[in-house]
Amino acid sequence: MTPTNRRAATEDPVCTPSAPCGVTNISHAVFRTARAHRMAAGRLLRGAGLYAGQELLMMRLWDAGPQRQSDLIKVLELDPSTVTRMVQRLEQSGLVTRRPDPDDGRAVLVEATEAGHALRTPVEDAWRRLEEITVAGLSADERQELARLLARVEGSLCDAADGPADVC
Repeated sequence: MTPTNRRAATEDPVCTPSAPCGVTNISHAVFRTARAHRMAAGRLLRGAGLYAGQELLMMRLWDAGPQRQSDLIKVLELDPSTVTRMVQRLEQSGLVTRRPDPDDGRAVLVEATEAGHALRTPVEDAWRRLEEITVAGLSADERQELARLLARVEGSLCDAADGPADVC
């Protein structure tokens, strides 16, 4: 973010050169914030050798153990081709393995390797740092209010979603 954008965001967080006031305000601010958050996550995760998004798949494997690839697609709420590419890249990096599911030969189980498990602490550290960066400068009361408001916004978006009820 350039100093000009930082100043504009401080003075009026919904008015920037790319989003003039009155045109896209809150939705554009949410979009910009989500994009900045993902970029910050990406920078922090690079130290662990991961791209933003891959850590979510790894977290699922750490918490739940080996998973069918089809279940990862559902849990991560991503396109099957995206999860397939993600698993392939993680496998090429030696962080996961794929094997046939012994209960269903048509299904594939994805499992974290020893090297994949070794990333748990660095990824957790990156997420803690991301949280610190995200709420830097906010008081404890402001953090609670932000969490409350974001939960309401998420609820409204989920209520309005056209997709399956379990997406949100």
